[in-house]
Amino acid sequence: MSEHESELTLLVRRMTWEADGVLSVELAHPDGKPLPAWTPGAHLDLHTGGHVRQYSLCGDPRNTSAYRIGVLNEPSSRGGSRHVHTKLRPGQTVTASEPRNHFALEDAPCYLFIAGGIGITPLLAMAREAARRGADWRMVYGGRNRGSMAFTDELASLGGDLTLVPQDELGHIDLRAALGGLPDGTLVYCCGPAPLLAAVEAVAPADRLRVERFAAPVVERTGDESAFEVECRASGRTLSVGPDTSILRAAEAAGLSVSSSCQEGICGSCETRVLDGTPDHRDFLLSEAEHAAGASMMICVSRCASGRLVLDL
Repeated sequence: MSEHESELTLLVRRMTWEADGVLSVELAHPDGKPLPAWTPGAHLDLHTGGHVRQYSLCGDPRNTSAYRIGVLNEPSSRGGSRHVHTKLRPGQTVTASEPRNHFALEDAPCYLFIAGGIGITPLLAMAREAARRGADWRMVYGGRNRGSMAFTDELASLGGDLTLVPQDELGHIDLRAALGGLPDGTLVYCCGPAPLLAAVEAVAPADRLRVERFAAPVVERTGDESAFEVECRASGRTLSVGPDTSILRAAEAAGLSVSSSCQEGICGSCETRVLDGTPDHRDFLLSEAEHAAGASMMICVSRCASGRLVLDL
């Protein structure tokens, strides 16, 4: 479970300019030991500059000596990416979570990857894995201009069908053309800014589409906001969760140690096992089937649909 994950102390081994405003950061064990395994689509939480931010791994899982992330110098950043670009340097150490994956590459004969900007990072690792599996894959990759688009040479070397769409030259990605005539069994993976995800969700077959978000979309909530009770089985505590707070906040106020990061239901760091009761799922990570199963929930945003929950907390 994510709340029991151990933290890693990692050495910044190398930093490389991959495009205008995009740095790749290579992280290794300070003693050169192998790092925990990961799979394409995984991300980690990076603690740096007083912030905790999620970054997708874009290296090769077969390389157990280092993790690689891509970091955009985002002008509207709350501080995480700015710190990486202005303060972080090779030779320093940082704290990170072990990788976790809510955007895994499922088995399929064909893939279509749609990337927007820094959303290329998880899809780069996926394209590499698709090529390794011998699957047919296409990628449509959009960016502000060619200079801002990272990892293009690396992508081109993987042997798939790569289409670059610099906005200043070609406008936005023609999604209807990209998604037209998909071969049977094709899965579509998309990562990028919210407008791209919304546009893809409007035209892509829902059963074939997998997305990863940078931020939670704005939605109108219609679920029950009333107070409920949570039994924390592992700690022997019972919490009352009011209408204006979350399970996460109530647990923290009671002195329980709970992992959290985004607090928007998109990163998975607070995922908690449900032992009894029915969650009111409000995250943007778990699938419809996982929501229906109710085996776990994101306690930063999700609530209770049964009056009482028993959680492994």
